[in-house]
Amino acid sequence: MPRDNENSAGTTADTGTGRNRSTARSRSAGRNRSTDRRRALRREVPSTVGLLADAGDFAAMCAYRSFGFDRGSDYTDYLHHVDGLLRSLAARGIHTTVALFDPDEYAEYCGETGLDPDTSETRTRFTAELAGSGTVLPYTGQPIDELVPLLVDEAVRHATWEYATTVLAGVGRCADCGEDIGHASFDRAADALKRLVAGAGAGHHHFVCSVPTEDEQLVAVLHADSSGDPDVPPRIEGRESLDFVTVLAAGLALGGPGGLVVRSTTEGHRDRVHGWRLDRGRLTALSAAAVFNAYCTDADTGDLVAPEPGVEYCPGYDVDEPGPHH
Repeated sequence: MPRDNENSAGTTADTGTGRNRSTARSRSAGRNRSTDRRRALRREVPSTVGLLADAGDFAAMCAYRSFGFDRGSDYTDYLHHVDGLLRSLAARGIHTTVALFDPDEYAEYCGETGLDPDTSETRTRFTAELAGSGTVLPYTGQPIDELVPLLVDEAVRHATWEYATTVLAGVGRCADCGEDIGHASFDRAADALKRLVAGAGAGHHHFVCSVPTEDEQLVAVLHADSSGDPDVPPRIEGRESLDFVTVLAAGLALGGPGGLVVRSTTEGHRDRVHGWRLDRGRLTALSAAAVFNAYCTDADTGDLVAPEPGVEYCPGYDVDEPGPHH
C-alpha cells in the first residue's frame, strides 16, 4: 500500500506538472500567434517617409529641437540614415512611399492648422497628408543618390502640370462662339499628340515641348515606343501623355511662342529629329534647315554647336488642325 500510495502521489504530481507545462506551451503559442498576426497586419499598413531634398532644407529642419539631427549634423549622414530606414521597411515587406518634405510648406501648414511645428507628431501628420496631395514616389529599392533627383524631377513635373492646368482654366471663352478655349485647346493637343506619334513611325520617340509663359518656362517630356502598326497603341510611360498634352494645350491656348521636337531611334537607322514651332495658336512644322539651326544652337549663349554624328535633321510633318479661336 505505501508503495501504491507513493506511486499514486507521484502520478498525480507528474500529471499536474504536465498540465502546467501544457498550459505554459499554450500561452506561449498564443503569444507567438498574436505577434505573428500583428506582424502580418503591419505588412498591410503602408508607410510614408518624408525626404528633405537638399542641404538647405535639412539645415532648416535642424532648427527644431525635436528633429533627430542638430545644426552640426551633415546632410550626407542624414541621407545615409534615410536610406537605411527605407531598406529596413522594404525588408519587412512594407510598401513605402517617399514624399518630398518642404520646410517652407511645413511652416505654412503649421501656421494654418495651429499645430506645434517642433513635434514629431506634427511632422508625421504633415507627411501623411503629403502622401495624398504632394510629390511622392514609390520606393522600389533605388539608391538614395538616385531617389533624390527623381523626387525633385517629379516635383518639377507636378508643378508644371498644375501651372499649365491653371493657364487653361483662366484663358476664358471665345468671343465669337463662346466655347471654352482651354477645353478646346486640350482636345486639339490630344489629337496633335496622336498624329505626332503616328507620323514618327516605328521606334523609340523622345518628345520635348517648351512653352514660355509670363511667370515661368513650361517644359514637358514624353517617351513613346511605337511598333508602327496603327492598330497597336504606343507604349507611353505613366502619366507623361497627360502632362505633355496639358503643356502643349497651354501653348496653343496662349497663342504665344514655343517649340516642340521629337528625336526618334529605330534599330538599323540613324536617329531622326523633327521640329515644330508654336505661333499664334498653331503648331507649325519647321523645315529641315530650321530644325538643324535649332538643334545646333546653344540655348543659353546662342553660339553654334557641332551637329551630332549619326543624326538626321528632318522637317516636321502636319500634326495640328487649325482651331477656330483667336
